[in-house]
Order: sequence, then structure tokens, then C-alpha cells
Amino acid sequence: MTEVLHDWRDRQAAHRERVQRLTEGHRQRRAEGERHPVWDFMFTYYPTTPGKLSHWHPGVNTGVVWDGNDDLPHYKDHYVRRGDVWTLDVERHLAARGKTVRYIARLLEATYRHPPVLGCFGLHEWAMVYKDTPRHPEPLRLGAAGTDEVVEASQLKCTHFDAYRFFTDAAAPRNAHTPTRDAQPQLEQPGCLHATMDLYKWATKLGPLVPGEVWLDSFELACDVRRLDMEASPYDLHEWGFEPVRIETAAGRAEYVQRQKGLMDRGQRLRKQLLAYTG
Repeated sequence: MTEVLHDWRDRQAAHRERVQRLTEGHRQRRAEGERHPVWDFMFTYYPTTPGKLSHWHPGVNTGVVWDGNDDLPHYKDHYVRRGDVWTLDVERHLAARGKTVRYIARLLEATYRHPPVLGCFGLHEWAMVYKDTPRHPEPLRLGAAGTDEVVEASQLKCTHFDAYRFFTDAAAPRNAHTPTRDAQPQLEQPGCLHATMDLYKWATKLGPLVPGEVWLDSFELACDVRRLDMEASPYDLHEWGFEPVRIETAAGRAEYVQRQKGLMDRGQRLRKQLLAYTG
């Protein structure tokens, strides 16, 4: 049953207030010209500005249409007026974005069904500096030699192409897989932190198909994944208020897997939600 959305302004306002809270630190640092080794990533690797993140949609397959207001900023390219209401023009949207939507659906479905691979311990970040110059100015907790020793004593089993492609030349042959862009639907699995973080990317690319509230859920999950990703990295981030997950120890590895499972479970629930908006 279709529901005419009379309270859309309230939901839009709530969405924008949530974005303000989630991006306050970034906006302040940007205004002051300051960098952050953890959170800048959320706006550089995923190049969605706080302004764009504030654009709210009711989403497709939600049984909701807009009431008869003409002032819908940012949305008229996606919506068509039918009588007294506005509704998403799905056919036009899929004509323009259908190939992308189908690819995302295929990848999400495959990832959802693949068995998880746990116990990678975030070693992709270590493999990115193995026998090479660190990618960030922060010091390495164990120094260069100590970092290399952890890589050499571990099994690299990264399944995510966008992490693997930053491995150093010396680290790449040590990985159990050789991920490629074309092989993503075959290799991606729900235990991977980067596959979970990328749910934010896919929600963003799905655009007006995804309710704004779900889009921000994906952003918050990506931030939580990013925190673990960097806390388990070889970098010393004490100065920035982050305690390390010492994956070079048994206790640190146990902590990593426990948190990895929690993020995976949240990711699987969100992945299932996103799939509902692709078909």
C-alpha cells in the first residue's frame, strides 16, 4: 500500500541534524586546515561531502511518496509529479543507472552468501608498508623491522581488491589470493572489514533508491569499521586518542576477531536491507 508522506520535512530535518552530528569534527578540521589520519579517509576515499550526505530520500520499495510540495531541492531529476504527489521515477532512474544497480545487487548477493573469512587480523595495513616506506606520517608502533617481522610470521589472506592493490611489491606475493576487480563477486566475503565498509559506497551509488536513514546507517558502520581498521594497523595513533589492537599478540588477535564478527553481523543485516532496494 502506498503511503503519502506528509511528514517528509520532519524526516529530512532529522536526517540533516544527524549528518551535522556525524560530520561536526570533520567540518571543523576542514575549516581550520587540519588533517586527521583516521577520519579524513571517510571523505577522501569515499568522496561524499557532508553537504551531499545531507540529501535525504524516502527510498524505493518503501510504499512512500511525497506530498504535493514543489520545493524539493536536489530531487527533481529523480522524481516525477503524478497528481498531487511526487514519486521516484524508477524507470528513468534505472535507464540511467541500471547497469550500476545490477552490478551492486550481484556483488551484495554474492558477498552475503559467501562464507566469512575471519582471522585476517587487519594485516592488509601491515602489507601496505612491508619492506617499504610508510604511507602515513605517523610512526610505526614496532618500527620498520618489527612490522616486517609480523608480516613474515603471519599468513596474508586478503580477499579485497581495493586493499590488496595497495600492498607493496614485496608483500603481494605473500598473499593467499590475487584479487582483481573482475573477481570481486567471486572473492568478496562478509568477514572482510573493507567489504563491510564499502556498504557505504554501494548505498551512496544506489542514490535515491535507499532511504536516507539507511544511508546514514551505512556511514556510521563504515566509521566503526574504519576505527578498528586503524587501531589494528601498524601505526602508533596514541597522539590521536586511539588505543592499538595489538594483533601481534594472542590477546590482540582475539580482540580483533571478536570485533570483526560484530561488524560482520551488522554488515550482513545492512547488506540484506540494501538488496531489498535493488530489485
